[in-house]
Amino acid sequence: MSDVSIDDLPVRDELRGKSPYGAPQLDVPVRLNTNENPYPLPEPLVERIAERVREAARHLNRYPDRDAVELRTRLAAYLTKTTGHPVALENVWAANGSNEVIQQLLQTFGGPGRTALGFEPSYSMHGLIARGTGTGWISGPRGEDFSLGLPAAEKAIAEHRPDVVFVTTPNNPTGNAVPADTVRALYDAAQAARPSIVVVDEAYVEFSHGDSLLPLLDGRPHLVISRTMSKAFGAAGLRLGYLAAHPAVVDAVQLVRLPYHLSAITQATALAALEHTGTLLGYVEQLKAERDRLVAELRSLGYEVTDSDANFVQFGRFQDSHAVWRQILDRGVLVRDNGVPGWLRVTAGTPAENDAFLDAVREIKKEHSA
Repeated sequence: MSDVSIDDLPVRDELRGKSPYGAPQLDVPVRLNTNENPYPLPEPLVERIAERVREAARHLNRYPDRDAVELRTRLAAYLTKTTGHPVALENVWAANGSNEVIQQLLQTFGGPGRTALGFEPSYSMHGLIARGTGTGWISGPRGEDFSLGLPAAEKAIAEHRPDVVFVTTPNNPTGNAVPADTVRALYDAAQAARPSIVVVDEAYVEFSHGDSLLPLLDGRPHLVISRTMSKAFGAAGLRLGYLAAHPAVVDAVQLVRLPYHLSAITQATALAALEHTGTLLGYVEQLKAERDRLVAELRSLGYEVTDSDANFVQFGRFQDSHAVWRQILDRGVLVRDNGVPGWLRVTAGTPAENDAFLDAVREIKKEHSA
């Protein structure tokens, strides 16, 4: 066969020259680069998953519950219990990871001739999925400290009048949270510019020092809260995301969902995990303490650290962040170089993993000071 590259294919113009999303996958002793929960699922949960999957396997000749009613009911109960804000089945939708949730939202409310706006640096998949759905992407401003400055954000919304606005809190890769008053103001600005959908991405909210913004859904039919089971539930391999919103939004995204998009095995596994939320959220408390330890230790070493409400920490500043990334890697620890000039990001791991990381940065700091 003759050699053919992607450049020779009739790829859409907005995809040309782009790279697929993904962090380096390297075989090193300590991997702290993808914001995974470092704790394996507890054995009782593994056994419960096996039981539920075994039962589901007996019916794999049939399509799964298209509307995932039992799962959505349990997710609504989890949200109600953990936030104190009542959520019902009709307020919840689930999909294959929060990325599919975002994709379905952009397929429904974005698309050709429409635009989405996010405040960068932030989760890069928002822009990538926007392009993948033919939605124009607009990069909004952040402050020097990576905060979401309200006057500048409101100005960007008024100027561009986007159809979809993304607010990520806690923000990835910086870790800082957005106050509820700011989100209220941005929602009002978006509705004044045009009736826009405002998506609050709360992938890391269980690790936050503060509360979920879920109560803001009251009286705001164009507001969506996006969540995931990948982080707090330690279930990155499950690929289960969900949203909470007005029932009309849930009805709308079903116009674009693929038939039977959530497999019976996925639903069974997620239901098992939801039976063990107490144990899993106990791991979250351990990770929050480790996250705070990383912040304190890095600052004591003289590094700049962005306030973090997530399970990771952004630290710097470096003249050549990629060179420092390589120096840390040479010591057996993989962190993330997100391309934010002067900064790196480290995921909170187990105490031993975090010790290995801190030993590495101490050595580097000592070498640079010599």
